[in-house]
Amino acid sequence: MYKFTTKWADFDANKHMRHSAYNDFAAEARIRFFNEHGIDVNYFNQHQIGPILFKEETTFLREILPSEDVKVSIELLGVSLNGERWKIRHIIYKENNIKAAQIEVYGAWISYQTRKLTTPPLSIMSLFEALKKTSDYQSIILKNV
Repeated sequence: MYKFTTKWADFDANKHMRHSAYNDFAAEARIRFFNEHGIDVNYFNQHQIGPILFKEETTFLREILPSEDVKVSIELLGVSLNGERWKIRHIIYKENNIKAAQIEVYGAWISYQTRKLTTPPLSIMSLFEALKKTSDYQSIILKNV
């Protein structure tokens, strides 16, 4: 679980958190998670890979107010057998632990050299294996993609 302090720029004139701020918090949670496990910009450069997103779906449940801190969870919703593609679910919680939003991202690993999808190194595969899985986790089955 990752904690964030909201800032003025996260809100619009109606004192509603901008829809994109929710997604920014989820992205930052993913980056923090990978960094904590030694998978950072230097790692990506060394292995010549990086993450990309195909889809990001947000469901808004409760309003987050200005100056309210939030917590963001990260769980594995699915991964392909070779680890090339993955799905992650984030839940954003208000200060009182009430769910404010659910964000599901569908992504993959891209080779910096070929600009095509690629299988990640074993260290990333091991990290996905250790990541908490959602109750509705399903392996991603690749069909003539």
